[in-house]
Amino acid sequence: MASFTINGRAVSVDAEADTPLLWVIREHLKMSGTKFGCGIAQCGACTVHVGGEPTRSCRTPVSAIEGKNITTIEGLSPDSSHPLQKAWIAEQVPQCGYCQSGQIMQAAALLEKNPNPSRDEIVHDQRDGIAAQARLGATRRGPGAQVAEQGVAGPLRRHPPDGRNEILADPTEREG
Repeated sequence: MASFTINGRAVSVDAEADTPLLWVIREHLKMSGTKFGCGIAQCGACTVHVGGEPTRSCRTPVSAIEGKNITTIEGLSPDSSHPLQKAWIAEQVPQCGYCQSGQIMQAAALLEKNPNPSRDEIVHDQRDGIAAQARLGATRRGPGAQVAEQGVAGPLRRHPPDGRNEILADPTEREG
């Protein structure tokens, strides 16, 4: 039996101590936002926050989170109103969308610690082998960079390379 708080709700689950947190979230708690990707903590699709730290839930045993606070993509914002979620949509970041929850959670952790990271911090910050540039966008035009420029609570702006302020119909129209 493991007891912890997930997205502000106290829970207890009957799972073996070595059960990965990912499977507790998906199978025991029936929350599907956190995804299985590689199973070796490299791709980041399973990223959640444990005590505010980005954590790969596929390799974290449930015994390691006893009494801790967990935040999943569902807890970041239940209605997709978090600035990163808005930026992801505005910038048309998702492709297949499978790993997006992990990417957003990784970016949220970086912005929580540093609300205004420099371009170098965005590009070079690494968490457990996952480059933040994939999470925030490699340029100052990326969605995480927009949130960083505006502040986590501030409005979002579009910065396409040609100066247009509309959503591009084809994301390949953008450079970089």
